[in-house]
Amino acid sequence: MKKLALLSLAAALTLSAAIAPALAGNPLSPGATAPGFTLPSQDNTPISLSEYKGKWVVLYFYPKDATPGCTVEAHNFQRDLDKFKAANAVVLGVSLDTPGSHKSFCDKESLTFKLLADPDRKVVDAYGVPVKNYGVVKFATRQTFLIDPAGKIVKVWPDVDADLKNHSANVLAAILAGGR
Repeated sequence: MKKLALLSLAAALTLSAAIAPALAGNPLSPGATAPGFTLPSQDNTPISLSEYKGKWVVLYFYPKDATPGCTVEAHNFQRDLDKFKAANAVVLGVSLDTPGSHKSFCDKESLTFKLLADPDRKVVDAYGVPVKNYGVVKFATRQTFLIDPAGKIVKVWPDVDADLKNHSANVLAAILAGGR
């Protein structure tokens, strides 16, 4: 019994050490295995990362539905969506907003890709995306992770705000260059 307890403790400590950088607000780095997840989308359908095994996944985190920068970013991904599909890629947006907020945003802005609701910060924390407080409101910072078809993170854009207008095209170019 003691041996089992020690093995369980060792496993827990190993897992804690592996995800500690992410939980501390340090984004996961290229080469890391992308943490799995299941989150509700704008239509309340559960979406799991595992559904996209064999595809490139553009996992982008953004602050808030229907805000100016987030709308530009979403429109650019929507504009390039057919190119992403042709490159065997899927685009998934994640914020702390609710499925209802995502639905309103998608309906208003004619967005057809999945936006995932993470109000409990499970995926935000697993990927190490920093959260900023603005009074009583919390926002995830704008970051993008490119996940290869094998489930590895191959590229991270930690400061998307610096080049928001070209971001979607830059992510697509990285996919077409094999993740570089």
